[in-house]
Amino acid sequence: MAYWLIKSEPFKYSWQKFQEEGRTFWDGVRNYQARNNLKAMKEGDLLLWYHSNEGMEIVGIAKLVKEAYQDPTTDDANWVVVDVSPYKTLTKPVSLAQVKSDSRLTQMALVRLGRLSVQPVTNEEWDIIMQLSETNN
Repeated sequence: MAYWLIKSEPFKYSWQKFQEEGRTFWDGVRNYQARNNLKAMKEGDLLLWYHSNEGMEIVGIAKLVKEAYQDPTTDDANWVVVDVSPYKTLTKPVSLAQVKSDSRLTQMALVRLGRLSVQPVTNEEWDIIMQLSETNN
C-alpha cells in the first residue's frame, strides 16, 4: 500500500460534502506530475485529504477504490481520474503551519511542492501526520 495527499478547495468540494456523497472520481487534474501520481495509485491506497486555500489543513483520509481511467470530463486522452471513498476523519486536523514547523516533515511534498495537487507521502511522513492528528489508521 502507498500513501498520497490530494488537495481540494473546501468551497468547491469539501471533506464534509465528500462524506455525504460517499464516493467520487477525482477529476480536474491538469498537471502531468499530478496525473502521473494518479496513474501510480493502486486500489486500497490511502490518501490524505487536504483543504487548500481556505483552512489549509489535512482533515481526513480517503481510500482509493478504482484505479486510473479516462477522465470523463474531457475528450483529451492525456487526463485520468481515480475513484475515492471516505475512510476516516482525522481526530484533529493538521494545519499547513504545523507541517511546515515540524522538522521531520521538511522534505514532504506539501512543503517542497506546494502547488502540486496530487502528491506522494512517505511511510514516515504518514506516521508523523497520524501522530500529529492523534488518529489511528
